[in-house]
Amino acid sequence: MMIEGLHTVVSDKGRVPSIKVVNDNAPEHTLQPGFLSALRLHQTRGANLNFQKNKNNICYYNTYQVIQFDCLPLVGSFIANGNELAPLFEELRQVVEVS
Repeated sequence: MMIEGLHTVVSDKGRVPSIKVVNDNAPEHTLQPGFLSALRLHQTRGANLNFQKNKNNICYYNTYQVIQFDCLPLVGSFIANGNELAPLFEELRQVVEVS
């Protein structure tokens, strides 16, 4: 699968990045541990509202999208410009589960 402008961060359960696959066009703040852990906070709050345990998280922003897959002890975060990620969510999920 080839997605133009796709950036990937693999982090531990504390959201400290272990592996980054990015280029110079990546939104810099999305690669910081604070941003990645904020997404985890939203998952936790959703669970507190009886949405059960979330293993996946999709966030839409003005110019990019972020999808996180919670495969503890690792978390995969995919960041892409525009709207390319949402249609590929299921395919990305299957790739992460097999890996």
